[in-house]
Amino acid sequence: MTQNNDMTPEEQKQWVREQYQVATKYLAEQGLVTDSVLVEESRYIVPIVAVWKLKAINGQYFWVICGDLPTDFSKVDVAKNPRDAIRHFSFKWQMQAENLFKAAKQEQTDFAELLVSRAEGLYSLYEDDKFWNDKS
Repeated sequence: MTQNNDMTPEEQKQWVREQYQVATKYLAEQGLVTDSVLVEESRYIVPIVAVWKLKAINGQYFWVICGDLPTDFSKVDVAKNPRDAIRHFSFKWQMQAENLFKAAKQEQTDFAELLVSRAEGLYSLYEDDKFWNDKS
């Protein structure tokens, strides 16, 4: 799934490849080495967001989100499909932002505002049927 934009098809493919690398690197930084990607269960809206369903070498599956937003991951059982994974991250980030606002440190407040902004954007994508088909 892609969004209409000014990127050529080759630039869109490159963006997707880069986001896959971001996702697998992020999991590795969390101590989880990627074994494989379930391409048919992953989705992306170029150049905004990619949601990957990845299998780690320990046999566990994870949703990893990246793009023009913070990279994050959760175990696959939080969502049945990429659309629900986007909703999950939206809610997760709203809760994280609330906790950061309570801490009231400027650097945390700035990040909390970013999380809120991206969470609201994710929820708008979740609600917009034009980005989703029957498989998601």
